[in-house]
Amino acid sequence: MIQTSGVIICLGYILGLLFTAVPWGGVWILVLGLVGAILFRRRYATPRQVAEKPENAGGKTKVVSNAWQAMPHPRIWVAAGLVGLLATLYFQFRVPQPGVKDISQFVPLGNSSNQEQLVIVRGQVASTPRLTRSQRGQFWLEATQLDEVKNEKGPANVPKGVTGKLYVTVPLLQITGLYPSQQIAVTGVLYKPKAASNPGAFDFQKFLKQEGTFAGLIGRQVNILDVDAKRKWGWWQVRERIVRSQVRWLGVPEGPLVSAMVLGSKAVDLPYDIRDLFVQAGLAHALAASGFQTSLILGVILQLTKRFQKQTQFTCGLLGLIIFLSLTGFQAAVLRAVIMGFAALVGLVLKRKVKQLGSLLLAASLLLLFNPLWIWDLGFQLSFLATLGLIVTVPPLVERLGWLPPAIASLIAVPFAATIWTLPVQLFVFGVVPSYSLLLNIVSTPLISIISIGGIISAIAALIWTDAGSFVAGILHYPTDWLIKLVEFFSKLPGNSVAVGSISTWQILTIYALIVLVWLVRWWQQRWWFASLIAVVLVLIPIWHSANTLFRITILAADTEPILVIQDRGKVTLINSGDEGTGRFTILPFLQQQGVNQINWAIANNFQSNDNNAWLELLQRLPIKNFYLYSSKPENSIAIQVIQQELQKHQGIYQALAIGQVVNTGSMVTQLINEQLPILQLQIFDQNWLLVGNIKPKEVQQLVKNGSLTRPQVLWCSPQSLKDLVLALKPKVAIASSANIDQKTLSELSQSQTQLFFTGRDGAIQWTPNGQFETFIQATENRSSVL
Repeated sequence: MIQTSGVIICLGYILGLLFTAVPWGGVWILVLGLVGAILFRRRYATPRQVAEKPENAGGKTKVVSNAWQAMPHPRIWVAAGLVGLLATLYFQFRVPQPGVKDISQFVPLGNSSNQEQLVIVRGQVASTPRLTRSQRGQFWLEATQLDEVKNEKGPANVPKGVTGKLYVTVPLLQITGLYPSQQIAVTGVLYKPKAASNPGAFDFQKFLKQEGTFAGLIGRQVNILDVDAKRKWGWWQVRERIVRSQVRWLGVPEGPLVSAMVLGSKAVDLPYDIRDLFVQAGLAHALAASGFQTSLILGVILQLTKRFQKQTQFTCGLLGLIIFLSLTGFQAAVLRAVIMGFAALVGLVLKRKVKQLGSLLLAASLLLLFNPLWIWDLGFQLSFLATLGLIVTVPPLVERLGWLPPAIASLIAVPFAATIWTLPVQLFVFGVVPSYSLLLNIVSTPLISIISIGGIISAIAALIWTDAGSFVAGILHYPTDWLIKLVEFFSKLPGNSVAVGSISTWQILTIYALIVLVWLVRWWQQRWWFASLIAVVLVLIPIWHSANTLFRITILAADTEPILVIQDRGKVTLINSGDEGTGRFTILPFLQQQGVNQINWAIANNFQSNDNNAWLELLQRLPIKNFYLYSSKPENSIAIQVIQQELQKHQGIYQALAIGQVVNTGSMVTQLINEQLPILQLQIFDQNWLLVGNIKPKEVQQLVKNGSLTRPQVLWCSPQSLKDLVLALKPKVAIASSANIDQKTLSELSQSQTQLFFTGRDGAIQWTPNGQFETFIQATENRSSVL
């Protein structure tokens, strides 16, 4: 009874935090608690009533043990509702807010990463420096002092005392020799992070806010202030010793991979190509230190101390867990595993069997009491759900696979159960299904186990003697190399990942309701196939409907080049691609969110002087059926040759088009107006769209005078040409890439009848034939304002 009551209270707290995403979520939780108290009031019975209530069956009297009669007292349901209500208030109280002296308060208004107000920030290094995708060094800095850089004629500046944590990036060589707790001064440019500007894009502002950070610093130079100071001891030194020992004989990427599988990828600077490879293949969990490593450590310790008393086993096990937690850097998933491991140790001492489900809920509740913001941390969510699947779903799966040897049945059941419970969240966040994830997990589990066990032994040996750790790690060369090649093989198979599109909130709630029904209700357990069919239909029907009815144009927010995605009843046209970063972080996430698995028509206009490397990035992830290049560049360009080779792999067609040549892509007709100037005309239904690149105002006036430019309904142009083009062409809608336009120009443009949009201010802009232009940032603010 007490255990069941505790489960209800823990669930009330967790649901209360989840309901912070719902208007008046705390009130709804309280209402649910009251409804639970009313529904189960008549079914509640004390243990004495249950024992004394007989039931006649076949002439025999038996004791009723109905599960409903074991329900907690109605006041427990009310208490759970109150706890959920308080959880929503506690969450709001714990949401990080910048203090009065937080360094983000001193970022100049409108200051961005490309403006030049130099400052010197002094403080203490708060993390081990890492390498970013752009090959820059990154670390966290606890700021203590801010000083603006003045020129020689400027007045003397008084340094300000500040607080807060900064996200710092510097040139790669500048992080050499940096370590946590070091006092440094960084010269650079302060900026405030921006929220996501495009659907599906990474929200940098939200990420930093979860870390309690509200500003970033693009550093140019790092000066060490405490050069002669003695290094303070820290767990980072132990971590560094282990990683260096394992990399010494294994090399890269095998060495960092083994270290990541022992300590977690957040504690190890794992190369991004290996990290991406494992994530795309559905093996991201192999790089996250959590329950598997915790179980191995406890198993080894308990086996080595089995001849000792229970108290000694408990002490050794607890020390092992604390050391492991310290080495991994206090990650949420590891904390959850350590708390559950501690519960198992307590059960060992008390000689009582620990209920894993109750232990999991208790661990989650304790962690969320410590930091309620973790409820929206993707790593925490996936770790909790995967563990829940292992606890409640693996046993019935193993039972159904009883015709197989136990080891093989368990090998299949474990990844299958974890997939069932985590896949809805992955679809909600990413909209992508790794097609071979389940098979790859089954095949790779023996290798992952060998590498993890060997990596832990190597780490222990490295702490005693570095060469011994390197020797043990060297034995893992072949298993690690085989694992990488296995993941590469599966990643290169056709259809290795399928974009189904991000599912909505009601879809994910319905799918999890079905999973819970199959878990708890016998009728659904017997008809699990029916629940599975409903879940699949819930995902596929919206995809089918969108593919057959949706027509939408999205202008993505991407610097100075217009990037358009036209979705025409299942056919996709992409115009322009930007640089490599734009392709990876803007275009691909958007297409995945929309469930796009191939591009039917790709049109590259020569808006940039450099080669558009993003096309290569896109071609490696998505097949392009028809590639058209409006360009004056020679055909023997290296980038074009590589594009042609990639197209041939998927039987794509390449065409270089001249001025005046028309491309018909379903509901849209595209034509190049001028070969020398970057001007592209689109005819979409009865609307004329004009995309004008970065050209001089005199050239614009000459084109208008010659009649080369007809009046469009929609105009996209660079900010420099916005005023001249709007006044000359008088479009209904004008879109520019940046909002950094002087007030005088904005005042003159406001007198025209043209509706203005700026992707730098409004984010992505979407249009449908039956609707108005909708801005992504404004729509996102409207949806989240109720929170």
